Amino acid sequence: MKIELAGHYTYGRLLRSAFPSVMMMVITSTYGIIDGLFVSNYAGTTPFAAINIVWPMIMIFGALGLMLGAGGSALISKTMGEGDIPKANRIFSMLLKVALIAGLFFSVILFILAEPLSLFLGAEGKMVRECVIYTRINTLSLPLYMVQMAFQSYYMTAEKPQFGTIMSLVCGGINIIFDIILIIGLEYGTLGAAASTAIAQIAGGCFPLLYFSSKHNTSKLKIVKSGFEWKHIAQSCLNGLSEYVGNIAFCIVDICYNIQLMRYIGEEGVTAFGVVLYIGFIFAAAFFGYYITINPVVGFNYGAQNHDELHSLLKKSLVIIGVGSLLLTIGAELLNHSLVSLFVGYDIGLVNLSTHATRIYMVSFLLCGFNMFTSAWFTALNNGVVSAVSAFTRTLVFELGALFVLPLFMGLEGIWYAVNVAEVLAFVLTVSLLVKYREKYQY
Repeated sequence: MKIELAGHYTYGRLLRSAFPSVMMMVITSTYGIIDGLFVSNYAGTTPFAAINIVWPMIMIFGALGLMLGAGGSALISKTMGEGDIPKANRIFSMLLKVALIAGLFFSVILFILAEPLSLFLGAEGKMVRECVIYTRINTLSLPLYMVQMAFQSYYMTAEKPQFGTIMSLVCGGINIIFDIILIIGLEYGTLGAAASTAIAQIAGGCFPLLYFSSKHNTSKLKIVKSGFEWKHIAQSCLNGLSEYVGNIAFCIVDICYNIQLMRYIGEEGVTAFGVVLYIGFIFAAAFFGYYITINPVVGFNYGAQNHDELHSLLKKSLVIIGVGSLLLTIGAELLNHSLVSLFVGYDIGLVNLSTHATRIYMVSFLLCGFNMFTSAWFTALNNGVVSAVSAFTRTLVFELGALFVLPLFMGLEGIWYAVNVAEVLAFVLTVSLLVKYREKYQY
């Protein structure tokens, strides 16, 4: 099916357009999960816990690409809606340069600081070495990983979301093949997991750069000569600030979960929470894939001042998210034990702990889709401040607060329930923001 930003979107068209992006995000989310599966089953719980400790730190830098992608996509699609394709291409090309340069800079910083950062995040004993190995190898692919993250949004803006799905499948296959070779075959453990992920990320970043700069590119978006227009860089970063804040906040909250769990239950708790997050990644990726689809469509119609279509997109999106949230929550609860067993089936104690934690955590999917959508909606409307406030408050205020307050009254159970309390509070904020800005944006 040909994907276009213009025209009226029915429920069927929205779902068909979103399918490639949803698949791309679900498959992409399995990169770290695949490593976790192989490491947990073939290297042991210490390397598995080490990956869970340092991955949020890597994501803090990798998410810069997501910020440039989501924020840049909103600006590029708005510019396309205004009819200025050459300008859209200049912004597109410039932001890719920014991603590569920033990725190179931060990869050097992260390589140098790998050990002290691992210690700061709570790694102890043998775990420190595993953390440093995984971090330093992943810094080698960080610039292209940031490009890959940016293209998660750009594929839809280019009206070629199917490319994202194809590349996710290819990169996922590369990751699995090298995991089998390096972790099972050569028994390289953490080193093999890191190398497999890095190779897949390099492939995921190189392909779109080559395609969108080649003569075979048939999309409206093309890599062209461009300088650095700081106004557009700043606007793109501001637009995508919520995505970055959301990811940083998630990483900070993840780190705090690990710290709390080490305090209350030790390494077992970190391992169990790692399983919870891996399962949560898969389900949350489906929501994010939809937001990647809707972002440029909303931005295009906002640029074209098509307010009737904006109203229609909001109404239909809320219905789709509501139905999807219910289905995903039911699916997570039904598949819970089987999914947990894939990671820690060798230890019945970990299975029971992880299953209990996951059952509590997954209830949050009834509301988190709406809360994530609100942030994405305002990003698409080029209002990065409101979008960032929504993302920041949901995680760094509500969830972090619940994470440290609830255990004082509920012990370990308070840690598992923190996300549910946070999502309820964030939902109240979500409804308030959508109502408050309805008249301004005429949706």
